Amino acid sequence: MTEKFAPAPLFRDPIYDGAADPTVIWNHLEQKWWMLYTNRRTTSPGIGVSWVHGTDLGIASSEDGCDWLYRGTVSGLDVQNGRNTFWAPEVIYHEGMYHMYVSYIEGIPSKWEGHYRSILHYTSRDLWQWNYQSTLDLSSAFVIDAAVHRLPNGKWRMWYKDERNGSHTYAADSDDLYNWTTGEPVITDFPHEGANVFKWQGFYWLIVDEWNGQGVYQSDDAIEWRRHNKILSEDGNRRDDQGPALHADVLVVKEKAYIFYFTHPDRNKGYTEESYQAKRSSIQIAELELVNGRLICDRNKKV
Repeated sequence: MTEKFAPAPLFRDPIYDGAADPTVIWNHLEQKWWMLYTNRRTTSPGIGVSWVHGTDLGIASSEDGCDWLYRGTVSGLDVQNGRNTFWAPEVIYHEGMYHMYVSYIEGIPSKWEGHYRSILHYTSRDLWQWNYQSTLDLSSAFVIDAAVHRLPNGKWRMWYKDERNGSHTYAADSDDLYNWTTGEPVITDFPHEGANVFKWQGFYWLIVDEWNGQGVYQSDDAIEWRRHNKILSEDGNRRDDQGPALHADVLVVKEKAYIFYFTHPDRNKGYTEESYQAKRSSIQIAELELVNGRLICDRNKKV
């Protein structure tokens, strides 16, 4: 069989061209890979940063992980009337049910700060129809970017960003994916966001978006973390792969680990902050490698 390589960029949203914060999961009913992502409205003429709010969750699907088809947006998520904001979905599959934990903001703010942010829990059998379960009660009313993984003791742990507490990563635990403890601090070195946790090559790994690359942490038990290194901070040479890798998701398939991230490839090309070119974003994929105990990522390698 002829070897096939993923294109670069891997995916661009055909409506607003603002795909960001991807998460990738296998759809058991469709027998396809699904990517859910923040559908930023880059072509909106709104004031301030209103273009990053009022966002739906976009959907793309693929049979082989290389060629992706835009499928629309996730509907039926609103828990309040009006136009609201959904960011950074985290989706896991457990015992025949998909669980989604998504960041939520009321309305369409025109500035970043000053409005409550929460994490909502939904469930689904097919990834299309979602049922609201709860708004999580965590360490503050300014929490976003959930990541969920199972601990060695069988409990579930959620890592998330608490903007009220230094924009650090906090963690909450659950026995059943529905009821969560109040979060406690985990990574407090510096402000960051977009935590993602995966198990690979005998270790647990945690990556965080430092806005100038992905910080990497390593653990034996997914509880105590040690700083490892930083990856994806330098420009790549593939199309649309310039700038640091932002808010990433890692998918482990057949012992290989693939990182999905987004870029703002035109940000450093002299365009104004309000321009479409500065706002647009692309999804990329790269393969992680463990070389002499060190996790590395060559974003220029074909995948």
